[in-house]
Amino acid sequence: MTPDTSGFDTPLVLRGPLREPRQMLADQEYGGHASIHDDRMAEQLGFRAGPIEGPTHFSLFPPLLARLWGRAWFERGCISAHYQNMVIEGESVRAFAEVPPPGATVTRVWAEKADGTPVLEASASLGPAHGPTLLEQRMARLAPPGRLVILEDLHVGLKGAADERVRMDPDQHMGALYPFTLNQKLAKITENSPWYSDASASPWGRPIIPLEMISVLAEYSNRQAKFPVKGPAVGLFADQEIRLIDGPLFVGQDYLIRREIVLLSESKRTESYWVRADIFDADGRTLRAQVLLNHATLKQSFAGYDDARAARERA
Repeated sequence: MTPDTSGFDTPLVLRGPLREPRQMLADQEYGGHASIHDDRMAEQLGFRAGPIEGPTHFSLFPPLLARLWGRAWFERGCISAHYQNMVIEGESVRAFAEVPPPGATVTRVWAEKADGTPVLEASASLGPAHGPTLLEQRMARLAPPGRLVILEDLHVGLKGAADERVRMDPDQHMGALYPFTLNQKLAKITENSPWYSDASASPWGRPIIPLEMISVLAEYSNRQAKFPVKGPAVGLFADQEIRLIDGPLFVGQDYLIRREIVLLSESKRTESYWVRADIFDADGRTLRAQVLLNHATLKQSFAGYDDARAARERA
């Protein structure tokens, strides 16, 4: 018999186990130089060590969201996250999800370190009617940026230079940005599933791309967009949303990506360009998923930033 809690409005929370995510980007090349995930580069920029990439933590959530919404979440789910604090390999992280009322299709999720330090906050929802996601609300509150330096040549509405043709095979090396394969990731992923590798186990008859690896599929070809970002400068992921529209996305299938800059913003330490990557079937007709990413470039990593900014503000 299913317990009846309808007489209470007490918030209930699903909690996952503590996990230790692995660092797989230490050898990442970003814009021709080491990335923030390299320990030495991270230390030069004032961080303790090279952090684990933010979407790695997305793998903590599918077991919780599948408990809430079943396999539909892998077909029409959306996670919309603001990254709060970096995680270094060896630290433990746990995912949480509020249990929504019966029939509700949106809830709050988050991740914390073992000591309670917040890692990310997010909304999770089931489409097609997602309502305003956490990042849509966050973007609406951001003030216009000042005189940008690193992103001076960008503008909202700028589209990628060309359609990008992508796929993810089990043993396909994903390039300089992601120096590993899907099978190598599955050997270290915090929450594995036979759905990611065994066609006979998958409800869709084919292996599906794990949630965190949708980020890889969407980003490994991003240099083809040729957005005129000045450099060298070091970037990081500050906000990210993965939205499945007609999913899941499958291992070994061709897709086509079209990119567009949808927002420019800045903080005290960063200049940011927010890019939406639309993932279509290979013929470019059926939209399967969207990935929204805030590429935050660190001002202090760009040589002569303060002088260049002062000159622009005087002009």
